[in-house]
Amino acid sequence: MGYKYGVIGSGALGGFYGGLLARAGHEVHFLFHSDIEHVRKHGLRVDSKLGDFHLPLVHAYGSPSQMPECDVVLIGLKSTQNHLLESLVTPLLRSDSIVLVLQNGLNVEQAARNFLGSTQVAGGCCFLCSNKVGPGHIRHLDYGRIVFGAYRGIDGKDTGPEAHRLEQIRSDMVASGIEAHLTDDLPTTKWKKLMWNIPFNGLSVLLDASTDAIMADSDSRSLAARISEEVRQIGCAAGCLIEPSYVDWVIDHTDEMVSYDSSMRLDYLHGRPIEVEAIYGNALQEAKRCGFSAPIVTTMYQQLRFMASHRKASAGMVSQ
Repeated sequence: MGYKYGVIGSGALGGFYGGLLARAGHEVHFLFHSDIEHVRKHGLRVDSKLGDFHLPLVHAYGSPSQMPECDVVLIGLKSTQNHLLESLVTPLLRSDSIVLVLQNGLNVEQAARNFLGSTQVAGGCCFLCSNKVGPGHIRHLDYGRIVFGAYRGIDGKDTGPEAHRLEQIRSDMVASGIEAHLTDDLPTTKWKKLMWNIPFNGLSVLLDASTDAIMADSDSRSLAARISEEVRQIGCAAGCLIEPSYVDWVIDHTDEMVSYDSSMRLDYLHGRPIEVEAIYGNALQEAKRCGFSAPIVTTMYQQLRFMASHRKASAGMVSQ
């Protein structure tokens, strides 16, 4: 018997993975925001390279207080909303519920660990090209692999969820058509994902370019590889030994990707908060802890902070 799932953040990520679980027959409860009435009336639509599908009836809620307790809660919110996490997640929890945080960035799981027990938090990386293109409408463009595992805290001393329970989640996902893998080394998995996120999320905003445009230009392509290598070196300094050849994998992997606007670029263009601290700030905190200088990542962090803060100020003046 599979688990009962709750999805907090039913957008490009949560809507896609939760939709696949629901299509396969799992009981999935979705928290929606502005599109709640649309979804209640029209259901959830997913256009995917794996096959389009429409769920006419879904368990859709506008408030977490209306949702039932769940075995597993998937967090698809951006990390910029983690200050809301406790109030959003707590109504869905039993004493043994697992919260699986599927967010970009380093140690983003700590926001859940702050109010949960040491055996309740897992984290994961999603290698996914997906966008929310309308109310209750997800467009999946490419990939979809999830790698997840126990979150053992910033100091690595927590136990995390039991292996057999994580295996049940993986089994449910695989049976639903999701490429899902378990890792016993979540920090290294996170650093490998940052080797893509840090160069390509940031450059997409700073250069106002999609991934294919970055890759097509020799200068930006070379810069992306240099940034990825610097991130690899930070990860190694933090104890996560990643082979230099993984930089080549990141670049080759991006070459094969469909033309894609990163989530950070879309958030920036639409005036939404961007995940500067989770992706850049937390990585630089780790670099500082290890005594490692990261000049390129530091420069990107400073530029993105400036752009985000000044964009907000401009938007505020326009709206007054």
